[in-house]
Amino acid sequence: MRRFTIALLQMLPHANDLGANRDKAVEYCRTAAAMGADLALFPEIWSTGYTEGFDAGRSDARDLWIAQAQPVDGDYVAHFRRLAVELDMAIACTYLQEWDPVPRNSVTLVDRHGEIVFTYAKVHTCDFFPMEAACAPGDDFHVGTLDTSVGPVQIGAMICYDREHPESARVLMLKGAEIIITPNACGLEELRLGQFQARAFENAVGLAMTNYPDGHCNGHSIAYDAAGRLIVEAGGAEGVYLAPFDLDALRDYRAKTVWGNAFRRPHRYAVITDPDVAAPFDDRRDGHGKPWERTQR
Repeated sequence: MRRFTIALLQMLPHANDLGANRDKAVEYCRTAAAMGADLALFPEIWSTGYTEGFDAGRSDARDLWIAQAQPVDGDYVAHFRRLAVELDMAIACTYLQEWDPVPRNSVTLVDRHGEIVFTYAKVHTCDFFPMEAACAPGDDFHVGTLDTSVGPVQIGAMICYDREHPESARVLMLKGAEIIITPNACGLEELRLGQFQARAFENAVGLAMTNYPDGHCNGHSIAYDAAGRLIVEAGGAEGVYLAPFDLDALRDYRAKTVWGNAFRRPHRYAVITDPDVAAPFDDRRDGHGKPWERTQR
């Protein structure tokens, strides 16, 4: 059996302290490597702990938020590139990415050789939340080939609210993803977990999601195989939770299933790409609102 193991790093952050969060992630990555993981997955925007770190009512709140952004070629990502080589383990590090004119909510997948496979920015930013409204949405979904000790694995990524839109996982499946990684930062109750399971089953892909633990969110980092069967589900506590994927079984299932791509009818789906928002839905709601300005789509 060829086993590919993802470590779900369910960590409690040090507020928006970049250095402390980086150091804690290093500690957890070392633990994951010692446990035999092939890939370590952070929760959403780990660089800031998915915290504002300042009063959103301040007139300079937007500038303070932007100042926390890190470039892809900066020290934060470089630190984990070096660590990946040292540990011979891939790392999916998350952070507020420097972008013009406003930051992006991103994950950079680094292979075990320290090379960047891709950087994905969250496409479905939800303007109901102040920090989301202050982020530029990503412009594409990415799938890349990850070199592992058991051979190449096709990895895709989506982030938190992306998983609540079926199109995200569907596009990644169509681009060849075998396993989709998902950094997360929200409460995960029965319906959301069931929704995530459905994404695996309807697309015949493995799914792995890392969430923040109790004290920030509620844990329940989770992974499913391509048939929608549970691999691991964390409780609320901090920890490293291993999700071992049997690649041979996954690929055998994908070759035989009626789910996935074979029986779709995309020529009937034109309405899905219609950008109009119709009642009763409204994308102009302020949510938590001022002083955050909405990012142009």
